[in-house]
Amino acid sequence: MTATIGTTERPLRAAIVGAGPSGFYTAAALLKQEVTVTVDMFERLIAQRGLVRYGVAPDHQNIKAVAKTYDRTAAEPTFRYFGNVEFGKDITHAELKEHYDAIFYTTGAQSDRHLSIPGEDLPNSMSATEFVAWYNGHPDYQHLKIDLSCEAAVVVGVGNVAMDVARILAKSVDELADSDMADYALAALAKSNIKDIYIVARRGPAQVKFTNAEIREMGHLAVADAIVLDSELRLDRASSAAIEGDTSMQKNLDYLRAFAEIGVTGKPRRVHFRFLLSPVEIIGENGKIVAVKMEKNELRPAVSGDIKPSGTGQYETIPAGLVLRSVGYKGVPLEGVPFDQRHGVIPNEVGRVIDLDTGKTVTGEYVAGWIKRGPNGVIGTNKPDAIESVNSMLEDLQKGKLTPAPEPDPTAVPALLQARGVRYVTQEEWKVIEAKEVADGKAHGKPRIKLVEPAAMLALLDK
Repeated sequence: MTATIGTTERPLRAAIVGAGPSGFYTAAALLKQEVTVTVDMFERLIAQRGLVRYGVAPDHQNIKAVAKTYDRTAAEPTFRYFGNVEFGKDITHAELKEHYDAIFYTTGAQSDRHLSIPGEDLPNSMSATEFVAWYNGHPDYQHLKIDLSCEAAVVVGVGNVAMDVARILAKSVDELADSDMADYALAALAKSNIKDIYIVARRGPAQVKFTNAEIREMGHLAVADAIVLDSELRLDRASSAAIEGDTSMQKNLDYLRAFAEIGVTGKPRRVHFRFLLSPVEIIGENGKIVAVKMEKNELRPAVSGDIKPSGTGQYETIPAGLVLRSVGYKGVPLEGVPFDQRHGVIPNEVGRVIDLDTGKTVTGEYVAGWIKRGPNGVIGTNKPDAIESVNSMLEDLQKGKLTPAPEPDPTAVPALLQARGVRYVTQEEWKVIEAKEVADGKAHGKPRIKLVEPAAMLALLDK
């Protein structure tokens, strides 16, 4: 007689693809259940933690402290980590289906949206995501070519990521020296010639996406003034009505008004907040960016209730040599997994993966995080999101809707990877890498000094 899935005789075998916040929140939710579950987490990179390691700004160490909760999950005896294993290449969709009763996709939103304007493909025009990955020591972006010899940069977008990249460009090296920024990035920023950073929004100050904490920081930069034009802070009637009672947005406006009142104090760098401007062309000369042409907008209420920007036919040109776009993110398709190209997510209902052709759920496959709902919310938002998806799986288990994996033997996957010559990294090995980073950082007054090169990480483990 076959043992019931979720018992000590036959634990429920769950695979998680992606080792970022949503992956760890999913693992934690799975391991807290009354049913017996074993979790195997697969990650393309050697290092785990995803956005926390490679997305959160290096000068925001308090946010990175959430990693301690992920470490507690990873310490569970029924959790295994398989780093340096790429889904679709080192292990396939079909192979995961063969060895696991439930698969959770938690790969985030790895790609970015484009401006789709002339000149966007010029050198030194890139996504804020790439810039963030570069200064955070992401192995895929460590060799990104960034020219910081220009005197001005334009950051398109007013979310937290836009604020992060603008702040990093505006800070002195002394302000960044005790962070965990990649050494090569710190050295490059030390030679930066950028004095003016323009944060550009296509809508008004009542539609910004950044948090109070992000805007507050801009008033405490050692070598940069925050500059706001008083004329751009006047709200139209619809915007005023839309934010009535919104204490967070009102506080953002208070900070912006304070910056406008203080004005220029003579610091060597300036962060300009500009509103009601849409980039229409990145202007280049001799293969280099020299300016960004902007169309001035006005706001109009739409039938949907949104307040939309509309071009006026008037233009302004901002001289600049670096353009960073931060206008949205989207997921990347996974081999063998349904994907909604338009929204950049894996189609799902309450975390259950949906086949777009049939409209039916895909048995035993689930999704959590940004690849489930799109790029919104903060890191902690992924926790209830993951719990919701795990609850959907448990409901399917209780209703007998899960198909038992034909080969649930936990030794089969390591054997498969070894036979294929895949040098996977275990949880114990990741802790060796982290201990080295933290020790090196402590010696230099930093939280850690990241190992960036995969070869260097593996050399540490294999010596």
